[in-house]
Amino acid sequence: MTRHSTTTGWPWRVGNEFRLLDGGAVFFARMLAAIDAARMHVLLEMYLVSSGRVAGQFIEALTRARARGVRCCVVLDGFGALGLAGGDRLWLEESGVELRIFNPLRWRNRLRNFRRDHRKLLSVDGEVAFVGGAGLADEFDGPHAWRELMIEIRGPVVADWQRAFARTWRRLGPELALPDPALVPRAGGALGRLALSEARQHSVLANGTVARIDTARTRVWIVSAYFVPSRRFRTALRRAARRGADVRLLMPSARTDHPWVRQAARRFYGRMLRSGVRIFEYQPRVLHAKMIVCDDWVSIGSSNLDRWSFKWNLEANQEVADARLADAAAALYGADLAVSSALSRRQWPRRAWLDRLRERIAGALDRWLEGWRRPP
Repeated sequence: MTRHSTTTGWPWRVGNEFRLLDGGAVFFARMLAAIDAARMHVLLEMYLVSSGRVAGQFIEALTRARARGVRCCVVLDGFGALGLAGGDRLWLEESGVELRIFNPLRWRNRLRNFRRDHRKLLSVDGEVAFVGGAGLADEFDGPHAWRELMIEIRGPVVADWQRAFARTWRRLGPELALPDPALVPRAGGALGRLALSEARQHSVLANGTVARIDTARTRVWIVSAYFVPSRRFRTALRRAARRGADVRLLMPSARTDHPWVRQAARRFYGRMLRSGVRIFEYQPRVLHAKMIVCDDWVSIGSSNLDRWSFKWNLEANQEVADARLADAAAALYGADLAVSSALSRRQWPRRAWLDRLRERIAGALDRWLEGWRRPP
């Protein structure tokens, strides 16, 4: 069967192939190659886009695709794409790329300005898709690139990614009007499904993740660039550790682009450490990856485990139920732990008073933001 009961609104699909892509040098090359091989259409939905070498490479690839008659549809977030120069936008539009902007910033929008499209998706010809946490910005490539992962997807679930893009496209204008790709399972392929968060609704992505943590027997391994979890997430993690699951959190170190988010998260560490949760801080560079491994289930995509993501953002993760991919994800996780520092349950209460003060201030700001009503 290709359809199972689900709380995510998207069905499990059998017969998919998944490949974890480790670092910008790998995933940008494969994404650009997919655009260059496109025959019919390229669909790109992206949050962070800043003019520079990486964005220029993608603009050039889209321009080449348009020159050979490929339809190119691009959705950029109105805030995340502020760094894209006007000349680059004009370049896209003059080459024939269909460009739509999600929620442009306007004073009259008030709190609605916080509603952002945080998804990162590339879909080509209904045959291959790429999902993860990287933006089209130079921070994700080069010798000091931010730590990030993407996943390459082939098989029936790609059709669902095309439909998900079409939903966003429809919110911003006329229908996408592309035929649905054929759902042809691959022999020996893996189970996969979409998990989306729609901002104004209770997040089915968050609900599904908590359910997986609650049923995990052997491992709950999480990497999250921004980790300000709700009470039910914290409770689920502590409960999993107490029943004997190996619960690990890989978090940013002081090398982070949002230090106050890190401080807001650290105020929760003490109780989790006392419950048996192991916490590590990644040392070499900025940690931007988002991945969860629960037993043989993997979720990778744009969503951080924080209340901001689930309350305000459109998010998109690929879920995979496959022991092979879970072991590959665990191997990447282990390599990152080898260059991370473990926090000590005994030493944690002795941390510097200045750190405690920062955590209190960041926590107060977090509670204030959490009290804001969702925009209509």
